[in-house]
Amino acid sequence: MKRRTAPVVLAAAVLLATPAVPGSAAPAAAPAVSLVGDTLLDPSALYFVSYDGVVNNNSFQQDAILTYQGRQYATWYTASRNAVIARRTVGSTRWESVVLPHQLSVDDSHNVISMGISPQDNTIHVAMDTHNTRLFYVRSTPGLAIGAGQWNAAAFGEVQRTLGGVELGSMTYPQFVVTPEGRLQFSYRTGGSGNGVNELAEYSGGTWRKLGGWSSATGSYTGPNGVVSTTRNMYLHGLTYDRSGRLHAAFTWREGNAGVLCNPGGLTNHDTGYVYSDDRGRTWRNGAGTVVGTTGGTPVSVTSPGLVVDPLDPNHGLMNQESQAVDAEGRPHVVISYVPGRFTQCVSNYAQQRAQYGRTFHVFRGADGRWTKMEVPVAPNHTQRTKIVFDRGDNAYLVMPRGKIVAASKASGWTDWTTVFDRPSLQAFGEVNVDTSRVASQGILSVQYQQASTGTTPSPIRVADFRLGA
Repeated sequence: MKRRTAPVVLAAAVLLATPAVPGSAAPAAAPAVSLVGDTLLDPSALYFVSYDGVVNNNSFQQDAILTYQGRQYATWYTASRNAVIARRTVGSTRWESVVLPHQLSVDDSHNVISMGISPQDNTIHVAMDTHNTRLFYVRSTPGLAIGAGQWNAAAFGEVQRTLGGVELGSMTYPQFVVTPEGRLQFSYRTGGSGNGVNELAEYSGGTWRKLGGWSSATGSYTGPNGVVSTTRNMYLHGLTYDRSGRLHAAFTWREGNAGVLCNPGGLTNHDTGYVYSDDRGRTWRNGAGTVVGTTGGTPVSVTSPGLVVDPLDPNHGLMNQESQAVDAEGRPHVVISYVPGRFTQCVSNYAQQRAQYGRTFHVFRGADGRWTKMEVPVAPNHTQRTKIVFDRGDNAYLVMPRGKIVAASKASGWTDWTTVFDRPSLQAFGEVNVDTSRVASQGILSVQYQQASTGTTPSPIRVADFRLGA
């Protein structure tokens, strides 16, 4: 099926070029941020560039930094390649570090560290160092996340190659998410780029169990040039529970057949899609509420109806795994970036052309099911990804590469995008990680960033704290 690049009506959703704000003659001023702290995690963290990124800071880490019960946790690899987890009391500048018994096995920026915390038993879970390989995993003793026991390597035990005894096989992109009931879930991809499946596992009662795959690698997609691709993988922009317990997932597809491209120098990513689940990831529905897949059963596929909320063919360098968030009213918001057609209809060098011509777009779903898209009038000037967070007033903040922050107010319908922080002296390399849990609990945005270096020379990794507010 050939995709169109013009806005289309899909089920109950329609994509608009710009949001309408009835009765809004003068949009409210964009909110502001103030830098209130900047602390050092490690003066010489591991540094190398692969796939245009560094292993300590990648958009698909969920999470590399998080806050739980009055403590903030961060992870990274040291110059000696050791995996480290650190904690501090919220508001303190003193971090306590624990070196875990694992060293990064290969110079590959996919092999990130992700962590999650189980509210059921207050265990800390760390998954790391995998790209189409078996997992490296540790789990802490119960209660460690609330201060029970000693903060040392012994509290995490030996490194496992399974998820607590559950064999996952070769996998990529470990991510943790917590359900409203406090069950810890684990998202990962089996297979590879262009031919992979998204799967879920769940931790409850101290035990992991597999829920199964929920996205399909099969089905036929026809590119704009008539070439057919029969394999792909779904790249997630995230997995996010809202306050009502709905699980939101925005995504893009990557095709396995590069023949769908106008030029081999592009990316086979196409279309922005959306599904949700009201039963903790067991059943998946499109925006109109139609069941389009089940976990461990019939998966969501490229031919499932009503998935696409922003159609785009594979010739625009669309980035995968950018960012998503949900506002206080349960509306999903997605950040995507690509090279618009006004610059070229055929990306031939995605890294070069994304840095030169790439633009960031904010796409969100209203209460009426209508999807609205707006180009952010601040170019990222980079190949890499942007993160989105909301403050308590539902003002939106985009944390762009190198730590630049642009923001828009809810009062304007998120149309008044403006730069609120841009400090080149941070020397932040590319993508940064954000602590969304601290934003929600305290109104403080913590940004983990690594400073730019050259070659494989280690560099400092730091956490900058911003107070959000107009």
